[in-house]
Amino acid sequence: MAHLFSPYTLKGVTLRNRIAMSPMTMYRSEGGRMGDFHLMHLGARAAGGFGLVFGEQIAVTEQGRTSVHCAGLWDDEQIPGHARTVAMIEAMGGVGAIQLAHTGRKGSEQLPWEGKAQLAPDHPDGWLTSGPSPVPFGGPKHDHAVHELTVPEIRGLHRAWADAARRAAEAGYRWVELHFAHGYLGSSFFSPISNRRTDAYGGSLANRARFLLEALDAVRGVWPERYPLTMRLGADDLHPDGTQFDDAVTAIGWMREHGLDLADLSFGGNTPDSDDRMRGEQGAWVQRARRIREAVGIPVAASWNLGVPRAADDAVRSGALDVVMLGRPALANPHWPVWAARELGHDDPFSLVPDDYAWWLRSMRGHPLSIGWPEPGAAR
Repeated sequence: MAHLFSPYTLKGVTLRNRIAMSPMTMYRSEGGRMGDFHLMHLGARAAGGFGLVFGEQIAVTEQGRTSVHCAGLWDDEQIPGHARTVAMIEAMGGVGAIQLAHTGRKGSEQLPWEGKAQLAPDHPDGWLTSGPSPVPFGGPKHDHAVHELTVPEIRGLHRAWADAARRAAEAGYRWVELHFAHGYLGSSFFSPISNRRTDAYGGSLANRARFLLEALDAVRGVWPERYPLTMRLGADDLHPDGTQFDDAVTAIGWMREHGLDLADLSFGGNTPDSDDRMRGEQGAWVQRARRIREAVGIPVAASWNLGVPRAADDAVRSGALDVVMLGRPALANPHWPVWAARELGHDDPFSLVPDDYAWWLRSMRGHPLSIGWPEPGAAR
């Protein structure tokens, strides 16, 4: 039976376990480049035992960032920073993964700890955001005008996704994910709340999924077939007028036909008026992921409130999830996999980390708690 610490193979890539660090935007890039912070931050999680390590969402165009402080891969000059970081992840035993994104109408933001408000297009650090329709996200912080993308502009963005995927392969990544959730551009095309178009990209579910499928096709055309191509989908807007989960079941079936290897499930995020009760549930997406796995026959991953080791392990053992995505738990504890292994009674928790770490952690131990780990059982 598969469990949290069992290897997982998808296409030509094998993860040492089922634990992934989910993409977390850190606002520490200059000119869209990854630097020393990313080398430290992501290398530490790989050394801590995570099998799959994502950085943050990586913008496919300069205007596809959340803020001017966010990372991208729209220029060949940004490749070296990615290559240096992914090499460190791989040297520490992890698999380097990249999530390619465009924030759409939720871009042009100030730093979140400064308020996260959307900056006006004429602000030095702002720009005119774009989306499927000229409909702002809404609420007091996102009320600036939105440019409605033309069909030629849509095709240009698909080329940008493909170009970024080509650069990602050159940088050494072996896993690519397209970000179609959280109210960003792909998600906003998929949702009837934000997509009011009357052309081939709006209206019916098939039309609203067209942007996503064409982006998938563009990346599939350049991304090595031996490496996984995955997608994070906003599978439910939690709003009666938005994307419904049944829409996601159908669309993921189409995506599988277009070369998708795994579906990563999350929230739609296309309106500030969503019902947020599900966000507080432990393992909020586990049972829905099971339905996708059974109905579509595709591997699945999910995040949201899976930081309790027993809950994460149960999700894998029950067959609901193939990979567990952890964001905040990975920030809180770079060695979360080792902690989880101790909590779950793993025979050799330190086998999850590189040999040099493991040798020291197994050797010359005196008092059992002096090593710096809390006594197992605290989270049960």
